[in-house]
Amino acid sequence: MNELWRRNIIRTLFVLFLQLILLKRVNLTLGDFNYVHLTIYAVIIALAPLKMPRALLIGLSFILGLTVDLFYDSLGVHAGAATFVAFIRHYVLILLMPAEGYKQAVLSPYWYGFSRFIMYMSLLLVIHLSVLYSLEAFSFVYFKEIILRTISSFMASLFLIMIGMLIFNPKY
Repeated sequence: MNELWRRNIIRTLFVLFLQLILLKRVNLTLGDFNYVHLTIYAVIIALAPLKMPRALLIGLSFILGLTVDLFYDSLGVHAGAATFVAFIRHYVLILLMPAEGYKQAVLSPYWYGFSRFIMYMSLLLVIHLSVLYSLEAFSFVYFKEIILRTISSFMASLFLIMIGMLIFNPKY
């Protein structure tokens, strides 16, 4: 197993630990405003190696989502959102591809710049959260709640992810 895979496995276990053990217990309720939920496990999908076969990424993302579902008692909602993000990641990468193409095996702020990574992570995270909360509500009657949860959770989660990226500054 090469260094890239080893680092990704360690990062996956660390982020899953944070999401399932610590962030699940964080309650950011401000009076009646209960729309902020810290959801950072999408960074696992975002930082997967660029040359990983798409079918493998989608399968592993489904398993990742099911793992989160087991801890959150959410019956496949996270699995559906994670699978969709893994599917759409290819198109987001094409949309944001630098003129010279992707020369490294991973998309990280170290290799492609912090602003490009923020744009990439923002797109994936907002897609992930909007699919997650749409599946959770399973009705567009709750459109306002879906939008409020998506926006507030997006801002809090992206802030937490970017702080983590600044602290750890991964090359892989």
